[in-house]
Amino acid sequence: MNYLAHLLLAEPSSESLIGNLLGDFVKGPLKELEACYSAGIVGGIAMHRQVDVFTDTHAIYRRSKRRIRDRYGLVSGIIIDVSYDHFLTNHWHSFSQDPLESFIAKIYNLLRENQAVLPEKLQQVLPKLIAENWLASYRDLADLRLTFLRISRRFKRETNLAQAVDGLLDNYAEIESDFLDFFPELMARAASGDFSPERASGCGDTVRNNI
Repeated sequence: MNYLAHLLLAEPSSESLIGNLLGDFVKGPLKELEACYSAGIVGGIAMHRQVDVFTDTHAIYRRSKRRIRDRYGLVSGIIIDVSYDHFLTNHWHSFSQDPLESFIAKIYNLLRENQAVLPEKLQQVLPKLIAENWLASYRDLADLRLTFLRISRRFKRETNLAQAVDGLLDNYAEIESDFLDFFPELMARAASGDFSPERASGCGDTVRNNI
């Protein structure tokens, strides 16, 4: 899953929200991270990693990847992650009582107020993240193209990520259906506490690294 989904799945506390976002920016065993972050933030990082493991191994998510794998190969997972956030923004009212704009504004304020706690990489990108409203940039296909272009620039090797929207459009209804089948299950698992630090069983120290 991508940023917005992780934030929605987080527990309703500032530390959990920060930790679930930091899961894409910090690496290493959770025990080592305890020296840098509070228990609540580390718990959020652990939750982020467990959500990634659950997602990556789920039959529906894998089915989505297979729909575009022949065309996009190893970057298929990145495309599906971002595409799922696209569908989340367009079906937001089905999953949250908070308006999307209010939720995103709350996250931006939280990041500003806690900027000193954020890793250097996130601190550097934060002004651009807020100014360009990255968390809302998955809704429209034109903005989605820019998102994939931005991600493609992070690679040293050449990829066809910049053309990812074309692959999404060719499989749009099918991937949207996959998302609508998968995400309620993911939300139910998160709400049940299955991704709490106490239930971590090895996956909490793994790091997803597909970018």
